[in-house]
Amino acid sequence: MKQVTDQERAATPSAHSAARRLRLVTLAFPPAGLWLLWRGPATLGRKLLGTLGIGLFTLVYLAAIGFLLHRFTGLRFEMQGSPIPKPTWQVTDYERLEKSRAALGPKPAAPAPMPAPKSTTPPYWTDFRGPRRDGNYTEQPINIDWAKSPPKLLWKQPVGGGYASFVIADGLAFTIEQRREQEAITAYEVETGREAWLHAYPARFDEPMGGEGPRATPTWHEGRLYSLGGAGSFRCLEASTGKLLWQHDLLKENQCANLMFALSSSPLIVDDTVIVQAGDPQGREGRMLIAYHKVTGALVWKTQEDKAAYVSPMLVTLAGERQLLIHTARHLLGVSPTDGTTLWRFPWNVDYDNTIAQPILTGTNRLVLSAGYGTGAVGLELLRTDKGLLPRELWRNKFLKNKFTSSVLHAGHLYGLDEDILVCLDATTGERKWKDGRYGYGQVLLASGHLVILCGNGDLALVKALPEQHTELARLPAIKGKTWNHPALSGGKLFIRNAIEMACFDLR
Repeated sequence: MKQVTDQERAATPSAHSAARRLRLVTLAFPPAGLWLLWRGPATLGRKLLGTLGIGLFTLVYLAAIGFLLHRFTGLRFEMQGSPIPKPTWQVTDYERLEKSRAALGPKPAAPAPMPAPKSTTPPYWTDFRGPRRDGNYTEQPINIDWAKSPPKLLWKQPVGGGYASFVIADGLAFTIEQRREQEAITAYEVETGREAWLHAYPARFDEPMGGEGPRATPTWHEGRLYSLGGAGSFRCLEASTGKLLWQHDLLKENQCANLMFALSSSPLIVDDTVIVQAGDPQGREGRMLIAYHKVTGALVWKTQEDKAAYVSPMLVTLAGERQLLIHTARHLLGVSPTDGTTLWRFPWNVDYDNTIAQPILTGTNRLVLSAGYGTGAVGLELLRTDKGLLPRELWRNKFLKNKFTSSVLHAGHLYGLDEDILVCLDATTGERKWKDGRYGYGQVLLASGHLVILCGNGDLALVKALPEQHTELARLPAIKGKTWNHPALSGGKLFIRNAIEMACFDLR
């Protein structure tokens, strides 16, 4: 008996040493620790229990590695349309961007930017999603035979961060982007992609899910550019030179807090005013919907105590009434463009207040709303009653869930992304005609009876806008990386961008 005890005591240091070695190996590389555990002399029960512990530790181990890669190498996990986030390395070194631009040739040495030569073509795509903010391009026919004649790449180059689109006028394409610790309102030559001017100021918005950069697309009107930054800097510039004409701090001046994913709605010109949405009102004096004089920047009126959504205001005529369509976090409002008075209100609740898609007008008194996060779509009719305008629900379903995108209307049918799959619905009844083709969290334009889709991974696709069946004619690589930015189409040229690069394709 004494001999057995001595052997056990002699083995104890060896067992402790093996356990210590197993812990160290597991800390360094969990799979090696798992291999070492199952090669050892432990009982089956201890091996199973140890496997569970190593598995739980592996989750922490991988999370720590992911954090370090994100912190020091620019690794991001992006939702590009599939349920599983895709790892990607985002360009974070702005010096690389500057070197790429330098390859285009030296910049003019003049201390002040020179006005760009004006185009003889009247400006067309001067608002977010086009002149009516509906994603419908009617300026001229486009090339739809991509199989025989693919869109020609005119230019491509790096761009700063953010989710804004372009507006185009007088030979320049305008956007807003993040450049290190500054927001930069920029103008690029349509023909070459060369930077014509930039107006930069200290501002930075960043959040872990969407990343850095401003969200709202600028608006061009009568030689002026109106730009809203992610942190609330609202600026009016001379569009030909980038000269600052006036500015406002929307959050501070209107007692509003920023939204979780930043101010995202594009400014809207209405008569002599420019309409902007200021965020989440705080206190008795907070107001969300603001009208400034478009030339002087003087305050005209302010109203609405509701929290803003991520949808851009629209000027429409519904049921014979000229009005603004304004999405708040919990409602769709019809608002008087004269003084901001609420004409009617329809409840529209989306999880996390993530109302993002633009309303789609489907008739003289009808419209459709859509949202992701399990919400779906609803068809509305606006009626005139003795008590004023009254919205009436016509249909509701979950066949069309626009998440980061908006749908388009063609020949009585809606075409849009149900999360990441393309869908066709009857606009009158909500009946689904078909659902097919994966395009990620992309964006859809309508042109020449076809859908031009900028996919969530940066590909371009062309699809027939027909209710009979889904017919994809072509798909080609365009830009790389997560692409949530809406494309712009002007003069037959397609302008696309994401948070890494931008490009221009000839669709004439």
